Amino acid sequence: MPVDSMRELFGFDARPNLAARYNISPGQDIPAVRVSDRGDGRTLAGFNWGLVPAWVKDPATAKRMSNARAETIAEKPSFRAAYQRRRCLIPANGFYEWKPVGRGMKQPYYIQLKDGAPFAFAGIWERWEGGDGDHWETCAIVTTEANDALRPIHHRMPVILPSNAYGTWLTGDLKETTPLMVPYAATMEAWPVATLVNKVQNDGPDLLTPVEPSTPPEKAVQSQLDLF
Repeated sequence: MPVDSMRELFGFDARPNLAARYNISPGQDIPAVRVSDRGDGRTLAGFNWGLVPAWVKDPATAKRMSNARAETIAEKPSFRAAYQRRRCLIPANGFYEWKPVGRGMKQPYYIQLKDGAPFAFAGIWERWEGGDGDHWETCAIVTTEANDALRPIHHRMPVILPSNAYGTWLTGDLKETTPLMVPYAATMEAWPVATLVNKVQNDGPDLLTPVEPSTPPEKAVQSQLDLF
């Protein structure tokens, strides 16, 4: 998706140079839209996927959390502050999920909106600051129960926000954001893809090519994304 189209959809004010990516896993950098530091608009920023709370002593040894459950995000200490004050939109065209197929093996599926349109995951972000002025910004994707389309593949899914809720997610109060953390209601589609996606060093549009679901699966990694 062209950057200018992204700017129109998500309303940020910069013109970054972003290459298409088809396979991203926790621990890698991803783009996300947040309220600008001035508080007068939106900006596209880079975050490392795997949230590190601001209060940890050593981020190198802290547990990284790639997902935040909608059911506990408002109470869990690791997520509570970020959910209250630091929410973001994570742009994507689709994502991968893995379906158990027996003997501990899983078949990867690619999932997108029915029309293939881009969308935004609900995200939260944190900023860790060291004593020497060093800082590190990380994020997590909010998840909820799977909708009818995804339930045969996995019991949970990322929270996908309708475009008219982007502003509410970024700046609304918790009474407004809580109803947004529900299974996505619009039509989605999914198809099996090759296990090449299990290795994050593999990247390219060929990863989205449908395969027969009987393709011998490999042991799966956690959810990965196809991001702009």
